[in-house]
Amino acid sequence: MAKLNAAKSMGDGLSGPAPDYLSFHPAPSRPAFRSPEGAVDAHCHVFGPAAQFNFSPARKYTPVDAPASQLFALRDHLGFARNVIVQATCHGTDNAAMLDAIARSEGRARGVAVIEKDTSDTELARLHDGGVRGVRFNFLKRLVGDAPKDDYIRVAARAAEMGWHIVVYFESDELADLAPFITSLPGTIVIDHMGRPDIANGLEDPGFARVRGLMDRDDRFWIKVSCPERLTVAGPPYGDVVPFGRKLVADYPDRVLWGTDWPHPNMRSHMPDDGALVDMIPQIAPTAEQQRKLLVDNPMRLYWPEEQAND
Repeated sequence: MAKLNAAKSMGDGLSGPAPDYLSFHPAPSRPAFRSPEGAVDAHCHVFGPAAQFNFSPARKYTPVDAPASQLFALRDHLGFARNVIVQATCHGTDNAAMLDAIARSEGRARGVAVIEKDTSDTELARLHDGGVRGVRFNFLKRLVGDAPKDDYIRVAARAAEMGWHIVVYFESDELADLAPFITSLPGTIVIDHMGRPDIANGLEDPGFARVRGLMDRDDRFWIKVSCPERLTVAGPPYGDVVPFGRKLVADYPDRVLWGTDWPHPNMRSHMPDDGALVDMIPQIAPTAEQQRKLLVDNPMRLYWPEEQAND
């Protein structure tokens, strides 16, 4: 595909040196793996363009411009049909860039928003009509500081009223403290990025065991087998992460999702080739049935249930 424009953008004109994270891959390879028809990239982002969409003044990083046009070009290049666009911390609770991308998708994108506890009913209805089907709670202190749990309780109640699910992002070694709060939330709960286990410990990692415990005890929990580039110790081609993804797909085939995490915000170690990430899918989901559930059936059930019902 044509090289993606990965020029750095400081967004609101902040002074100082260029950020120390990397720009997304300018020319990802075309994957050898052919995804099943209707495949969904169930975790990706759009950022800016900064000239049109503001970044949050409280953000911990300023991303490169990564607009809808580039996301959809990547979608087509990788052989996917749809996207789930997740609001990231740099845009705060201003979901405008995400909503704009969904509006440009011709029905081929849905969204996960970040909202305030006192977001109006009118705004919630606008978000739903715009394609939002979930809200995200971020517990990573390096990105949000101390998570506002009291606010999250109110937001969760509002999300439940809308029929939305909740996406939670945390480090697995913090799950012992977080689990009582997370399990108290209503409705379907999706765990981001395998719960970020410590890959160096192998499958016996205590944090991974706690994540799997949640999945075993409560079928409201789903999980994304995504972001090997963030979890790896060995580096590309991320073979050390494969056993974790394969275990989750095998044990919870009807509650797993997959996504690129494009444009890989705040990455500092290296920038993954998105085509190579797609080529990992048959390693974690070896059978055609597993691949279809991971990439089509599960995300469609969560984000486009009306289409599944019609089918």
